[in-house]
Amino acid sequence: MDPELSAELSEIARAIRAELERHLATGSVGLPRSTPADLARAAEVDAAALPAIEPARSAAQVAAAGPASASPLSALVPAVTPARPAASAPPGPAPPIAVPAELEARRQRLSVLADDARACARCGLHAGRQQAVFARGTGSVGLCFVGEGPGADEDEQGFPFVGAAGQLLDRMIVAMGLSREEVYVCNIVKCRPPKNRKPEPEEIAACSPYLEEQLALVAPEVIVALGATAVQGLLGTSEGIMRLRGKWKLYRGRIPVMPTFHPAYLLRTPEAKREVWEDLQAVLRQMGRVIPERRK
Repeated sequence: MDPELSAELSEIARAIRAELERHLATGSVGLPRSTPADLARAAEVDAAALPAIEPARSAAQVAAAGPASASPLSALVPAVTPARPAASAPPGPAPPIAVPAELEARRQRLSVLADDARACARCGLHAGRQQAVFARGTGSVGLCFVGEGPGADEDEQGFPFVGAAGQLLDRMIVAMGLSREEVYVCNIVKCRPPKNRKPEPEEIAACSPYLEEQLALVAPEVIVALGATAVQGLLGTSEGIMRLRGKWKLYRGRIPVMPTFHPAYLLRTPEAKREVWEDLQAVLRQMGRVIPERRK
C-alpha cells in the first residue's frame, strides 16, 4: 500500500477511536464541532493499538469471504439499533365539524317554523291537507326556488316539488351544475289548494309570514320565482309571468329575483324550456358561477 495512503487511513482511524472513547465516557450522542485541542488529543492515540488495515477488496471478494471477513474498521463502530418511534395512540373518531352559533340558531328556528306550519290553521286550506309542505334542501349555494303550492304528490310526501314538475325542476338544477340538496325549495303556500287551484289572495296573505321568515333565515343570494303566483307572492305585483319572465326584480329591495316559467308549464309547453334555460344562465352569471355546457 502507498505509504501516504496508509498514514492517512491511520490518522482517520485514530480520530474515530478517540471519538468513540469520548462517547463512551460522556454518554453523548452526535458529532461535536472539532477544536484544535480535540484534534491534538486524537492524534496522541497510539497507532500500535489499532488493528492492521487491509487493502481494499472488490465486491466479489467480500461476498466470497462471507460476513466473518468484514473490514477491521468495522470493529471500531459498535452496532446501533435504530430507535423505534414512540407508539402513538390509535386515531379516534374525527372531531365533529363546528357549526357557527348563528347558523345553528337559524337551523333550529327553521325547524320550529316548520313545526308551526304543520300545525297551522290560519286559513281554510288546512282543512283539506294531509300535511303541510314546508321546504327541501339546504340553500348552501345561495340559491332558492319558490313555487306556488303543493300538489297531490307533495301533499302525500310532505316535500315540495316531488312529482313530475319536481323531477323536471331537479333536471334543471343539475343542468346548472348544482345538486338538489344544495338549493332551497319552498312554496308561496304550504298547504295544497283543492284540485290544485291557484291560491286565493287571503290564503297567500295568511301563509306569507312563513315564507318571509324562511327567506330571512336562509338568506339566499338569488331567488328564482317559478310561475305567476310565486312572482306575485314575492313581489306583490299583479303583472303576469309573460311580461316579467327573464327580467330581474328585487325582493325586499335587496335580493335579486329571476321570474321564470313554472316546471308544470314546461311539461305542457316544452318549447318554452329554451327561455327558461336562458333565465337560469342569467342566474348563474349573477351568482358568479360557470355555465355548464348542455348535453346535446
